[in-house]
Amino acid sequence: MVQPAHWFEKSEYEARLERVQSALVERGYDAMLAFQPETVTWVTGFFTRGYGSFQFAIIPASGTPTVVCRDVEAYYLDATCVFPDRALWTDSDDHAAIAAAAVRSRLGPAPRVAVELAAWPLSAGRYARLREALPGADWHDESRLVAAMRLVKSAAEIGYQRRAGKAAEAGMQAAIATAGVGVSEREMAAEVCAAMIRAGSDLPGPGVMSSGERAYHLHGGYSDRVLEHGDIVQIETTPNVRHYHARFMRPIRVAQASAEDHRIVDQLIAIQDAALAEVRPGVAAEIPDRIYREGVLSAGLRETYTNKTFYSVGLLLQPSGGEPLEAAPGCSWHFEPGMTFHTYVLARGFGMSETIAITPDGYERLTNFPRQLFVA
Repeated sequence: MVQPAHWFEKSEYEARLERVQSALVERGYDAMLAFQPETVTWVTGFFTRGYGSFQFAIIPASGTPTVVCRDVEAYYLDATCVFPDRALWTDSDDHAAIAAAAVRSRLGPAPRVAVELAAWPLSAGRYARLREALPGADWHDESRLVAAMRLVKSAAEIGYQRRAGKAAEAGMQAAIATAGVGVSEREMAAEVCAAMIRAGSDLPGPGVMSSGERAYHLHGGYSDRVLEHGDIVQIETTPNVRHYHARFMRPIRVAQASAEDHRIVDQLIAIQDAALAEVRPGVAAEIPDRIYREGVLSAGLRETYTNKTFYSVGLLLQPSGGEPLEAAPGCSWHFEPGMTFHTYVLARGFGMSETIAITPDGYERLTNFPRQLFVA
């Protein structure tokens, strides 16, 4: 017998389902066809590493959801999904035909359905085939309906992120301890990944990691490059627990750092502190965002500052790198308790960032590591 391994109490999943169903009823839908893997996992509990295959959840406006997926996932359905109904296809089946039959049997021949058109597993071909197999259905894009609900986390969700923050700290400590003249980025990455896995991360990472010229350009990955005297290493550790993420950056110089280097990093820390001092429920995100930008530009650290300064993180399944809530010029949203963000500042190859959770009267750092320029 499969032993259940639910990530949360069943009551939490039932509360999530009730929220989604209330929204479906309010908007006049018979159901949602949820293709975004995070939506399927968040609502039903079902998780498998094979989430990129053709699978989705039928979430009716009343009643319990149905998961449509490959038959080899039955074990993980039994272990993780809190709702029993399912429709399974085999590798020799017409996947769309099986899916369409599941929809018709539960919703009838002409349902009005919300669908997550922005979900990356729902390719244009899959969507066209489903529409062809369900000619009576009335389709409406509601890609942000559940995504918006996931922005405010429960205490249990933030608990996983807090644990991920500890794994991120272990990874950063390994990065600093390993970096040195003659050490390859690949060897450094191996130590970071091992440390994060041992500290509880479900995936190795390491996240953004690059040195030399690439350290001045965001989103570099490790390579065979060997560290040289005076290199900057740009490093962001990105572990997760139950696929709930926390991450942070710290700047590293190899072997030697100048007084100017320390001055720049101290400026970045001061700018970040000033921005975070304004973060609390009800505050418009544009306020700390502006403090970041004006601080960096007025200090002459960059000629332009175009990147976002906050983005929401939580349950993220690759290739998703963040939730759809960001702070950038023109944003109009406000901070709310339970939201969680990665917030960062970058200049001249140096990066400083944290993952934070919004509390009733301010924020909590979920990543707690010395904030300085490290010399390896």
